[in-house]
Amino acid sequence: MTSTAGTGTVIKVLPTPDDLPEPLPEPAACEIRLEAVMGALSDPLRMGIVRKLLLESERFDHPCGWFGLDRPKSSLTHHFKALREAGVTRQRQYGLERRSHVRVDDLNARFPGLLDLVAAWTPAPLTPTP
Repeated sequence: MTSTAGTGTVIKVLPTPDDLPEPLPEPAACEIRLEAVMGALSDPLRMGIVRKLLLESERFDHPCGWFGLDRPKSSLTHHFKALREAGVTRQRQYGLERRSHVRVDDLNARFPGLLDLVAAWTPAPLTPTP
């Protein structure tokens, strides 16, 4: 299933599989706060993670390695935790790995249009280091 953003961008919403592990601790949908979501999305790396999940998901949820980020594991753990604790993503533990997906329904209900803006966002070009 897909959802078309007002900008013509298509947000992928995949069906929830059966028999999923319980999600890691996160705020209830009614407790997601805009300032927490905006704080989590204020980091370009985290905004890129959410955008990639919205536009390129190949299955219901994805492990950290799927994103192809060249960052230390401890740094990625921090970023994924910030997104989860803000209520932007949901994470589940599958053995030794955590997989994530965006809480599309919860965020669209709380903050209509926000995910459309994230999906339409164009990352700034990387500047070479001297």
